[in-house]
Amino acid sequence: MKIYVAHSSGFDFTTKLYKPIRSSSLNLEHEILLPQEGPVEEISRDMIRDSDVLIAEVSMPSLGAGIEMGWADAFGHPIIALYEKGSAPSFSIDNVVTDRIEYDSAEDMIGKLEVALKNIA
Repeated sequence: MKIYVAHSSGFDFTTKLYKPIRSSSLNLEHEILLPQEGPVEEISRDMIRDSDVLIAEVSMPSLGAGIEMGWADAFGHPIIALYEKGSAPSFSIDNVVTDRIEYDSAEDMIGKLEVALKNIA
């Protein structure tokens, strides 16, 4: 599966999102697009259109991630929203998400993502 990952640029995405994903079995099983890994490329609707699933880390508000979720929804792609325990993501995301996952550690996040992705496949 081809997976696009959206998130706030204010979130510590390198430590809390990118590293756990890249070091997990998900990285071997799927093609995962992490938009700010390495040089920042222009994010386009085509990248999201050509993906199968969008994972959005929504612990912090983000206009950009919201736009990306809107594109994924318009393309009919499943959207998995992740958020750290204790954060307060906007309830408006419930209008577009397929699954909403609260996690309390990197291991918890990866385990719950594995289950959610199997349910989509």
